[in-house]
Amino acid sequence: MGNFYEDNDDLRFYLEKGIDWAPLVGLTEYDWRAEDGHASVDEAVEFYADVANLLGTYVADEIAPYSAEIDEQHPELVGEDVPLPPRQQVIFDGLKELDVHGMCLPRELGGMNCPVLLYSLSIELFARADVSVAAHHGFHGGMCMAALIYSIHEDTTTFDTDNARIVETRFAECIEEIRSGEAWGSMDITEPSAGSDMAQLRTKAVQDEDGSWTLSGEKIFITSGHGRWHFVIARTEEAKSDDAFGGLKGLSMFLVPAWDVAEDGTKVRYATFAKLEEKLGHNGSATVAVVFENAPAQLIGNRGDGFKHMLLLMNNARIGVGFESIGLSESALRMARAYAAERPSMGKTIDKHEMIADYLEEMQTEIQAIRALAMNAAFHEEMGQKLNLKLRFFPPDTEAERAELAKQVKRHQMSARATTPLLKYVSSENAVKHAQRCIQIHGGVGYTREYGAEKLLRDAMVFPIYEGTSQIQALMAMKDNLMAVIKDPRGFVARMAQARWVSVRGSSDERRVARLRLTAQQSIQFLMSRLAGAKFKEVRGRPMTEWASAFQDFDPKRDFALAMLHAERLTVILSDAAQAEALLEQAKTHPERRELLHRFLERAEPRTRYNHDQITSTGLRLLESLREDEFAEAAK
Repeated sequence: MGNFYEDNDDLRFYLEKGIDWAPLVGLTEYDWRAEDGHASVDEAVEFYADVANLLGTYVADEIAPYSAEIDEQHPELVGEDVPLPPRQQVIFDGLKELDVHGMCLPRELGGMNCPVLLYSLSIELFARADVSVAAHHGFHGGMCMAALIYSIHEDTTTFDTDNARIVETRFAECIEEIRSGEAWGSMDITEPSAGSDMAQLRTKAVQDEDGSWTLSGEKIFITSGHGRWHFVIARTEEAKSDDAFGGLKGLSMFLVPAWDVAEDGTKVRYATFAKLEEKLGHNGSATVAVVFENAPAQLIGNRGDGFKHMLLLMNNARIGVGFESIGLSESALRMARAYAAERPSMGKTIDKHEMIADYLEEMQTEIQAIRALAMNAAFHEEMGQKLNLKLRFFPPDTEAERAELAKQVKRHQMSARATTPLLKYVSSENAVKHAQRCIQIHGGVGYTREYGAEKLLRDAMVFPIYEGTSQIQALMAMKDNLMAVIKDPRGFVARMAQARWVSVRGSSDERRVARLRLTAQQSIQFLMSRLAGAKFKEVRGRPMTEWASAFQDFDPKRDFALAMLHAERLTVILSDAAQAEALLEQAKTHPERRELLHRFLERAEPRTRYNHDQITSTGLRLLESLREDEFAEAAK
């Protein structure tokens, strides 16, 4: 029997040492208020390890050996339904018996009450075995928790604070069906005329005189969209001419069943599964076009809050893609390493040849560093969410304590916001690179289907596309970092001064890591000083603390040209700095992690210097050419 958890020392490090479990377990156990909870942090973590071991064995024995079969058995429309292909049916029947879909649900709702971080870790295990199964697995537990969180946010979950138990929740039917494995949910956003530009969404929801809602429209590219429960973004208000958000304020979120079951057991359908996409990879995963026609819909929260609710789903989905990408990269590394150790060439196996040895070490180093980033993103996202719930349901007695708790919420939320796009970008881009390297190390047989290396590349290609493209992630990271300077230039100057001081006066490792952060800040400073050319000439000779006044009349879409051009390069620099900082913190407490930090810095330092040089010395010629084209077009 195999075990994809036990055989991964780096992954086990986090459960055993690398995660600060005490505050997260405490929040998950309602600060030890519940009578049926774990008795201590150690007991809880031991249980989490048991769950990881259980899933590690299951994915190694029941999924990984059938990856080629899963790839060949494409989901198909059969009548009006899309049944699971035979092998996946066996797999998900097994998962249903293990009762893991409610891993993160509270015990009173039939769940295991595990942290979402453990669920994220399990996604890596599944993705190492097969990403199609990992994706579908995510639309069970993930949508189950989304229904509960949405109900909590809109005050339709009743909580017994004395006994720390949920009494009832609005979407109980949906939650129970998904938890028990009888159904799953999906996130329905994309439309034929609207991908990244959500302002163009046209699916519409209307309310009748008695307050009920119905929803009509078409959604495409919906992963696992053949299930019963759909979280759908729809337009409830038309965009106004003075709407600075391009119509985003007119979007609302709905929970829509694709069907109901009548008393005689027949399905009453409200949605049609119009098409299944034929894809390059992820062939075991159903990607569905869904058409709603006057479907009964339940408004989530307030009308106009759809974009806000979507971000909650997307943030967690992007972290999930990070763990999916790591799982595939881990598979690529192990496949490449195993083949290289057996393939003789020129008197030795190819893993002993210098270039191949360098490839393998680079893959291992990048996977381990990205995993550190992923754990940070998942930890801060969950801590922010759960501290916010504590502030709401179990607020401290004094105003000072409540204010301090609110500050903690904001710190974790800011950390998650800063880290998530970096994780989504670097993990997905590297998954493609690692899969390609795996093929290259296999040589000619890697291009055949014999070893499965080509499947990894086909599966990896979607990671930089779905749940927000790599380019969208880079633009988000760039915008957040530059806008932070505009909002608080003094704080930025102080952070630069701190990084500069540590880069000179810290320990050897601290100096190296601080230089990466300082280079990131210098890149941001360079872009800020050159935004929109002549418009901000007066900024260049003034202290950064006086820049705010120059940005009174500021349009990010118009004025960010150079920064948008270099957004991906800046994102790589920011990612390298964030990964190095995470590994440095680990090394301070766990000296055995220092070797990994040094391996990472060896590769990150020259990469950061290169990207900074690209930002500061290229791009102006291209931008001038684009402006000339715009002027020529306008003159026609």
